[in-house]
Amino acid sequence: MDSRTRFQRTMAHLPVDRPPFDIGGTDLTFMNDRCQQQLLQTLGLGSDESEKTGGIDARLLEWSGTDFRKVGATIDLPGSNAKRRSDTDFTDSWGIRHVLRDGHWQMVDPPLKNAGCRELRSYTWPEARIDDEELARYVAAAQELHAANEYVVVATHPVLGVLELGCWLCGYDTFLMKLLGEPDFVTTFADIILGIQLQVTEQYYKALGPYIDVTTSGDDFGMQTGPLLSPDLFDRTVKPYFAERIRRTKELGQCYYFHHSCGSIVPLIPSLIDCGVDILNPIQTSAAQMDPVQLKAQFGRDLVFWGAVDVQQFLRTAAPEEVREGVRRLCRVLGADGGYVMAPGHNIQEDVPPENIVAWVETMGSINE
Repeated sequence: MDSRTRFQRTMAHLPVDRPPFDIGGTDLTFMNDRCQQQLLQTLGLGSDESEKTGGIDARLLEWSGTDFRKVGATIDLPGSNAKRRSDTDFTDSWGIRHVLRDGHWQMVDPPLKNAGCRELRSYTWPEARIDDEELARYVAAAQELHAANEYVVVATHPVLGVLELGCWLCGYDTFLMKLLGEPDFVTTFADIILGIQLQVTEQYYKALGPYIDVTTSGDDFGMQTGPLLSPDLFDRTVKPYFAERIRRTKELGQCYYFHHSCGSIVPLIPSLIDCGVDILNPIQTSAAQMDPVQLKAQFGRDLVFWGAVDVQQFLRTAAPEEVREGVRRLCRVLGADGGYVMAPGHNIQEDVPPENIVAWVETMGSINE
């Protein structure tokens, strides 16, 4: 079964030869550079960089049998807030400061921490405009993949989510409190963000829509122990804006909508389905209540699950044979009658032994034998 047929049958909840497989096919199922180098060495391919496709060494995409290829990017919108202080310290066009600490970019000094509605209206927001040359490059890449008709083409979401932007611009504690106690602030903020989202969406998906099969989306709604918001609060403050963004994206892109939310989000899943989410990612099985058996039983008719191979604990600490059995179990449980894309439960870091990735890929290659 070829990649595209396999994926279409999976989306239709029909049996497939094996679940579609994704390592590196999206920006949310990625493998960091050090992890790629370790894996290349283990495979005897050396560590020298080769051609990269969406940030992943093309040799690894071919070796793993990934059924997906990504195009586009989360757009670095133009704006006067952007400032680079050094290689480890910059402010983006939203006004969010990023500092490199211990190999990871951390967000510090939220610019709207003490803001009210007046400050929101006078704030210098990014310009909702995609550079023509940048967009043309994304379209050319998508056209080439579409014409080849070999892989499923995945568009990276071009703009950030309402909740995450609120938390990053105001600080998590401040914005979550405002969700509860300052509805006028939240409405003003969300109206501004949705306006930017829709303008970017219009440009991006009008251009890419004819050539893509699915688009990603990211906005974390969960913690390790449960949702960041109650279902009622989510429905009042986030859902209307999220639903409108999805509606317009699917209208323009004519594609499936994949949403990424880390953490434990079971109580919110009915609302995500109402919003128009077709595919749920990453299925963080190490979080509370995120049991694959229960998720499949409750939501398997309405959603396709994409992910579930835990990188937080399981893939990092298991023995290769345990990886093999875990992969087979996920195929049996989430892959029953289609409806499952096998993928990591987030980007793979260098603390995952390359031997475990090899065991995983080899198991997928023999799943029908």
